[in-house]
Amino acid sequence: MLHGIPLVDAHVHAARLPTLKESWKDWAARYGSPSMKELYDAEGTLVPELFDRYMEGEGVDVAVLFCEYSPKATGIQPIEDLFPILEHNPERFLPMANLNPHYHYPPVAELKRQLSFGAVGLKLHPVHGSFAPNDRMLYPVYAFCEAEGVPVVFHCGTSVFPGSTNRYADPALIEDVARDFPGLTIVLAHGGRGWWYDAAAFLTLMRENVWIEISGLPPKKLPDYYKNYDLQRLAKKMIFGTDWPGVPGPRANAEALFELGLDHDTLHHVFWRNALRVYRFPKGVRRRLEEGS
Repeated sequence: MLHGIPLVDAHVHAARLPTLKESWKDWAARYGSPSMKELYDAEGTLVPELFDRYMEGEGVDVAVLFCEYSPKATGIQPIEDLFPILEHNPERFLPMANLNPHYHYPPVAELKRQLSFGAVGLKLHPVHGSFAPNDRMLYPVYAFCEAEGVPVVFHCGTSVFPGSTNRYADPALIEDVARDFPGLTIVLAHGGRGWWYDAAAFLTLMRENVWIEISGLPPKKLPDYYKNYDLQRLAKKMIFGTDWPGVPGPRANAEALFELGLDHDTLHHVFWRNALRVYRFPKGVRRRLEEGS
């Protein structure tokens, strides 16, 4: 909680280091949290007790932990590697499923498997996985998610990692999905980072079921990134996330949002209400956030 407002970090990478490529480790070392090394054991695994204490100290009430299956770009971060953290504090830590259609087949069966572990949504990383969001091989996944109320988070922004295919981050490709699956809840992670800020903002405001998630974006620069839009209006559909460990810390990013002049009600939407509306949080977690507000 921060200044009396519950805080959800909807985009956290709690990966085991041995599964990752050197480029990911270099990125984390260059841009990441100074506390990162203190939270890992000698084998490169996050220590659940230390990570839980760290997130509590940062004011994070709920952290959504990402897995990723991108052998071409960053490596494989299996969802099973998250289990010790999830089991240590299921009230704070929740998993996000991940699919790569070049890696998983049949994809819906794999999604069901990951959802059985309590995943609150599905993340797709077209840039690291080298697939287009509107590729028809993913349409059975979208049909399932639409029917079952599973939100789909798309990486929507450039990536510097070797092996990335940045053209697949174009929001226009995601608009095809929003058109063909009007009942599907869509989240644009990284908010169009690179040269798609306007497109991501337009799509978010145009479609009721599309949300924008600001992980990986310095909060103080949001007025510049979205200068062609009413930030107060756009922020009503923003979801807070950090892309940890690629930030100094969740608290620093959250504190910076208080300096943008957003009203109190909008800050509640950004920090927790929108995440509560979008993701499939368990009843106990939902209740705790609502009571904490």
